[in-house]
Amino acid sequence: MQVTPLVLAVALFMEQMDSTVIATSLPAIAADIGAEPISLKLAFTAYFVALAIFIPISGWMADRFGAKNIFRLALFIFVLGSISCAFSNSLLTFVGSRFFQGIGSSMMAPIARLLLVRMTPRNQLVNAMAWLTIPGLVGPLAGPPLGGFLTTYVSWHWIFLINVPIGLIGIALATRFLPVIDSRTPRPIDFTGFVLCGITFAGIIFGLSVISLPAIPTVTGYVSVAIGIVAGLLYWRHTGRVEFPILDPKVLRKPLFRAATIGSSLYRIGIGAFPFLLPLMLQLTFGLSPFESGMITFISAIGAIISKFVAERLFAAAGFPRVLTIAAFLGCAILAINGLFYPDTPHLYIYLVLFLGGLIRSIFFTGVNAFAYADVDETEASQATAITAVTQQLSIAFGVALAGGVLEASRAMHGGELTVWDFHLAWYIVAVVAASSALQFFRLPRDAGSDVSGHQVTPLPKPEI
Repeated sequence: MQVTPLVLAVALFMEQMDSTVIATSLPAIAADIGAEPISLKLAFTAYFVALAIFIPISGWMADRFGAKNIFRLALFIFVLGSISCAFSNSLLTFVGSRFFQGIGSSMMAPIARLLLVRMTPRNQLVNAMAWLTIPGLVGPLAGPPLGGFLTTYVSWHWIFLINVPIGLIGIALATRFLPVIDSRTPRPIDFTGFVLCGITFAGIIFGLSVISLPAIPTVTGYVSVAIGIVAGLLYWRHTGRVEFPILDPKVLRKPLFRAATIGSSLYRIGIGAFPFLLPLMLQLTFGLSPFESGMITFISAIGAIISKFVAERLFAAAGFPRVLTIAAFLGCAILAINGLFYPDTPHLYIYLVLFLGGLIRSIFFTGVNAFAYADVDETEASQATAITAVTQQLSIAFGVALAGGVLEASRAMHGGELTVWDFHLAWYIVAVVAASSALQFFRLPRDAGSDVSGHQVTPLPKPEI
């Protein structure tokens, strides 16, 4: 019964393992290709830019060529991009390879989520989302120790080559088990909107990243952001002139979808910074090897996996607004606690904090991923999925850019190498920014999304007269 979400989760497994593997191996990759570790933020940025450019067209491609076919194609492109990353020998080739890899990733996760939403009754969506993300969370569990082991004792190149057999297995399983859903007549392609969206997202993400990057003139970043903002304003005006915009902002008129999109985007600013900051802090200021760093960071994935077996009952008992508010606040508080780590901090204490962080973050994402579709019609699912996926990547990219910017600014103030204090400041700032996400859910009525969560609100007793 759970075969379909598990097959779809192969995409999330590769995507999540790849992101955690590369984060653990950044210093080694940088040393081998002759770049600064923070300069490899461009590799993260290129990946996010590719996601932001091509995610908007993923829903149209699924309707036009079949979701199953595009899902398999996305896996194949991701495999080719992984091979290209493994053979990169400079910052330029590595960044370009990550961009190509991002093209495949831009279609994997959104189409997997789209297929699941279209095939799952609403009252089973929380459970289905949990099954979808469990194998995806095995990626972060295996990624840090495996990536650290390969980087320390073999070579960083193998952290990308391991995607080859996984991707081929995913293609075979998708061919064998994924059903062919009803064919759909795609909306006309909005080519002008596609170009404007691409310029908007690429300009903003790239600009935010290079503003704090010493290898590129700062003015380049500001100009890039300005171009992205202008293109975004032009796109907003464009949406009022066409019947079928590539990303239809009218979906954001749905109050629950809008709250889920804004709240999860703010929260992901902190989560986007997490895999960038923690491995760098452990290796550059604590003096740990990539393998030792990976053996510490993997613990958060164990908490995430455990949460999947309680999430459905938790949302049914307390409802989306209450649980999401508490999870958002606690998750960001734990991000700030990372700023209390020092080289002499007992590893057991670090394990406990990371375990609780993974547990709470996973509860939040399981709920918000289902809650986002609580008031979205099935005919709007592809648009909602595309918008959700784009905002996710934009917020994660902003988190990486914010964290990197704080590190660079703090280092520039004292004029030396990165210190543990620089990382502490970055943790505090991203945690405060991400904590604002709790307000989006705190203001919602108690019964919001109850048809999805199954939560029954007990009416307040009427006062006696």
